[in-house]
Amino acid sequence: MYVYLKLMNELEQLIAVQPYKDGQKLPSIRTLAAQYGCSKSSIIKALDELEKRHLIYAMPKSGYYVVKRADAVDLKPVGILDFAAAAPDPALFPYLDFQHCMNKAIDTYQKDLFVYGTAKGMDSLIDIVCKQLAGYQVFASERNLFVVSGIQQALSLLASMPFPNGKEKILIEQPSYHLFIECLETRGIPAIGIKRTSAGIDFDRLEELFRTEDIKFFYTIPRFHNPLGSSYTKKDKQKLAKLADKYDVYIVEDDYLADFEQDSKADPVFAYDDSSHVIYLKSYSKIIFPGLRIGIAVIPDLLTPSFRLYKKQSDIDSSMLSQAALEIYLRSGMFDRHRSKIRSRYSARAACLDNALANEALRSRGLMVYTRPKQPIIHTHVTLDRTVSMPRLIQRLKEESILVQSIERDYLSAFPKENLLKLNATNVDETEIERGIERMGVILAQSVRV
Repeated sequence: MYVYLKLMNELEQLIAVQPYKDGQKLPSIRTLAAQYGCSKSSIIKALDELEKRHLIYAMPKSGYYVVKRADAVDLKPVGILDFAAAAPDPALFPYLDFQHCMNKAIDTYQKDLFVYGTAKGMDSLIDIVCKQLAGYQVFASERNLFVVSGIQQALSLLASMPFPNGKEKILIEQPSYHLFIECLETRGIPAIGIKRTSAGIDFDRLEELFRTEDIKFFYTIPRFHNPLGSSYTKKDKQKLAKLADKYDVYIVEDDYLADFEQDSKADPVFAYDDSSHVIYLKSYSKIIFPGLRIGIAVIPDLLTPSFRLYKKQSDIDSSMLSQAALEIYLRSGMFDRHRSKIRSRYSARAACLDNALANEALRSRGLMVYTRPKQPIIHTHVTLDRTVSMPRLIQRLKEESILVQSIERDYLSAFPKENLLKLNATNVDETEIERGIERMGVILAQSVRV
């Protein structure tokens, strides 16, 4: 990441956190250079970029001054601690950067944006995404990349289309992504589940299902599982790739939080696939904003004709304006800057959540069990004692302005459900997380005694 982009993040945070008023002067270039240990030219470039985004303005021979946006309001309800919301924090959306990219896209690609595109996606976007994916150890040809209208569309298409293995059933971790479960059950697509915990899955059971059941593909979230928050080990991923090859079962790998990975050695299952049995899905919703509705699907050669056909029949093409704006956003370096910023903020919240839950689990005397992950992530879960009534606990917490969510809808209807509570700190400030978890522990103890 360029030095000036890192400086932009830090200066923007300085403006947001310090009690700067509209029109207040920032420290001098010399002072900022000394404070951040960099050259004055890097400071000047960072300040120039912030000026383009209307966060500051320059006065000749005077310095730089803060611009407080009139619409910069806190969108979170006052007094409510929302541990239920999974959507990204709106306060972290890159509004100004992406507005610039939208305008630039119209200027640059105007003749291409207002006519039908292709089902596969915009060539220039696929080109830059192909390069970006290599950084995640996803080495794929451009011919295998498809732009989709969100990962939900890719899952819907894959569930509906025929596969070359001629099989029908979909195997899905339990619990798992609730909207995909809803899609399968609404359409009557045959699906079976396999239990997943913070420790992973039973690979003997997985192999048995691959061998005895008519499994078309196995849908898995190896990294930062939704909703558990846990991740597979390297050994687990290697086993999974080998079993897929052995039993001719495809793996649909949903890597929707790849951008939040801190371990450079944590590769996806795709990196261990030697038989073209892994379909890799990449989302931009969590790292940028959900309204973008652009995702990437890496489809093996044998599946590309069917996927292209089903995609074309689904929506002709994904939004060309969004694709063009994203291409400019990625190529300009704005994405790298934003990723650094949001990683930092979410990592701080994840660490707070992890510590608060670990402490509260110790105090709960067995009412709540929390398994600490190798890398804390923004969402996780706790296992509650079977004597705890989940509906009663959720209602009591709501009365105390603490919003949480049970995990019930993340299971197939017929699959046995665990007494798990989901927790997501995406929309809770670091300063409030510990207080919220402590209060949850008190109410948990009270709900059992009642």
